[in-house]
Amino acid sequence: MPKTPLGKLPRDAIRMLELPRLPREIIEGFKVLVDLTGTLSDAMDELGIVGVVPAYMLPPVTLGVRIVGPALTVRNIQRTAQIHKAAQEKTNTQGETEAHNLAEPGDVLVIQGIMGCSNMGGQSATIARRQGFIGAIVDATVRDPEQYRSMGWPVWCRGFTPVTGKWRMQTVEVNGVVQICGVQVRPGDLACADEAGVAFVPYERAAEVLEAARKIDAGDSKRKNDIERGASVAELMSRKYK
Repeated sequence: MPKTPLGKLPRDAIRMLELPRLPREIIEGFKVLVDLTGTLSDAMDELGIVGVVPAYMLPPVTLGVRIVGPALTVRNIQRTAQIHKAAQEKTNTQGETEAHNLAEPGDVLVIQGIMGCSNMGGQSATIARRQGFIGAIVDATVRDPEQYRSMGWPVWCRGFTPVTGKWRMQTVEVNGVVQICGVQVRPGDLACADEAGVAFVPYERAAEVLEAARKIDAGDSKRKNDIERGASVAELMSRKYK
């Protein structure tokens, strides 16, 4: 059934109602990589693709988790309204609910936001998870980190704040091109994240990146096995693994 916008944003601010979707086998192939973002970083270096953000810039809220899924994007900007007047009048210009409305199971919420106020809170995250989002990557601050942990819902962000974004920021676009820590992300690009960081794989190059990553992954596994069986340093240095 076709998606229908909620009217929270102007219709032209929602750039697409349906994401371009990769074949299931491609996404599953990324999921089983042993060293997810490390392998993707090496593969994308070989292919000349810029798309990796290290965890010191976007750390995970919860350790020991990883996600792989298509990016559904949101762009927020600083609001010019007087904050206390907006709060008194209850004029909330956050529009991530339009993204929630478009989500399909397995999608990743990717937000280009602003620092200092919350670009996502616990209630929004609860709706996001219910609608099918498997996690969120937020180039900005969020609130309610303890709720994400208790939900078991993975989030990567720049940091935390108790300050609401309702009166301080405005959602201006859903499913448009966003910039995440300097990396351009288009709706439908594959968002991959783990403890080491985040890798955004361009939709049109996903199969190519996966092929390169599989070769690297296999070489790394072979070298690890050789190390564990006691191969000498000389032997390790003489072998080509990748």
